[in-house]
Formats: sequence, structure tokens, C-alpha cells
Amino acid sequence: MRKILLTLPLFMMGSQALMAAPPSAAQKDEFYAVCVGISQNAELCRCKADAAMTLIDDRFMEVVISSMKGGSPAAADYQAYNAYVAKSNQICKPNY
Repeated sequence: MRKILLTLPLFMMGSQALMAAPPSAAQKDEFYAVCVGISQNAELCRCKADAAMTLIDDRFMEVVISSMKGGSPAAADYQAYNAYVAKSNQICKPNY
């Protein structure tokens, strides 16, 4: 029984991820434009935009874009935002 209870949250997280919509091409383009605007590093921004498409959903892409524009994630999104940044840095760092 304990094993089932420990597995349930993982299953629920997977189910939520399946229900979420992926970021749109327009969101990817906006991400890239904002990133290049603040970093002037087109190669890194291309990598980060590609990584975002596989790491986050469309709602969270808005959180990330807003943060790049100077906003702050909501308290409920803060931990997920930090995890996203760490993972995208891990993916893109070897190349840049």
C-alpha cells in the first residue's frame, strides 16, 4: 500500500503534463526575440528556445517570457521556474 501511495503523485504529475498544451511557434518566436534583445547571443537563445519547447507548457512559457522582460514568477511558480532555468542551462551550457 505504501508503494502505491508513493507512486500516485508521480502518476498524477505525468497526467497533468499530458494534458498541458505545448508552447506555440509564436511563443517560441517571442521567447527568442526577447532573449536576443537582452543577451545579444543568438546561438544561446536558439538553444534556450528549443529547450523551452520540450521542458515547459504554453502557460509556463508565458511565465518565462514575462520573467525575461523583467517580471517575477508568481510564488506558486517560483520552484518550477528555478527548475526550468537549471535544466535549460544544463542543456545549453555545453555548447556556449
